[in-house]
Amino acid sequence: MNLEREELHRILDEIPEGKLPVVRKYLKNVRDATDDPVRRAVENAPLDDEPETEEEIQAVEESKADIRTGRTLSNVELKRELGL
Repeated sequence: MNLEREELHRILDEIPEGKLPVVRKYLKNVRDATDDPVRRAVENAPLDDEPETEEEIQAVEESKADIRTGRTLSNVELKRELGL
């Protein structure tokens, strides 16, 4: 094993257990990183670059109210209603 890997292994051994999930995620991102500019642009793009309309805001509020009051369908009920 080369010196770089040995040092990385030593550092990894010193990291507290509670921080390992974050380190794992970071290392996977480094491993999977690409120089593809399109992929980088997609990965760094905002989820939505347009503000919500009043209609969308109202629809979200209505949905939250439905959930609070129990006006929901289970997956089974929804499939039955849609004929699936």
